[in-house]
Amino acid sequence: MDHKLIDVLVCPLCKGELLYDKDEQELICRFDKLAYPIRDDIPVMLEDEARKVAAEELDKYA
Repeated sequence: MDHKLIDVLVCPLCKGELLYDKDEQELICRFDKLAYPIRDDIPVMLEDEARKVAAEELDKYA
């Protein structure tokens, strides 16, 4: 995933910062507790495609 792209992407819901999880290939919004998938190096920034992130899981991004 291109880090320049990650730097300009924001959460489509709250416009907040996203965290890149390289192992899971996801972009994480801590505020909305959503993880947007990255498929074939393309971020899928659709709320319907995002998965809910448990609060405990967010601790690893703190």
